[in-house]
Amino acid sequence: MKIHFWSIGKNHEPYVKNGVEEFTKRISNYYPVQWTIIPVPKNAGMLCEADLKKKEGEVILSWLQKDDYLVALDERGKQLSSEGLAEFMMKRSNESVKNLVFLIGGAYGIDEAVMKRANYKWSLSQLVFPHQLVRLILAEQVYRACSINRNEKYHHS
Repeated sequence: MKIHFWSIGKNHEPYVKNGVEEFTKRISNYYPVQWTIIPVPKNAGMLCEADLKKKEGEVILSWLQKDDYLVALDERGKQLSSEGLAEFMMKRSNESVKNLVFLIGGAYGIDEAVMKRANYKWSLSQLVFPHQLVRLILAEQVYRACSINRNEKYHHS
């Protein structure tokens, strides 16, 4: 299984870059892993919220492969404990999912067409976080889930 992190927006800000890179490197000890930063459409400032989400959604849907397992990060999604995420990932691995894609939407969220395509909707928290911080939290939690599944000590710290 390969893990893909997709995020709409700018490249990693310096205040999260090192952390994201560190946890991504750690994840790579368990699974191949890749970050894809999806640029905001060029004329984003001229578009209304709905049109911007639609354009972002079209890009995402065009990149997804038929068999990709899409996890949309959304405040209305299900919340998981760290152990629950570990179990979730183990199930996907046991189901021979080739690509597990975690998607962080744009400033206004994820387009409805993408949400319909999503295999799972996951909420990190009821709190709202800046997109940059979500990247760091996501990478850390996926690493934590990997360490739980291998019964390693990291998740106890």
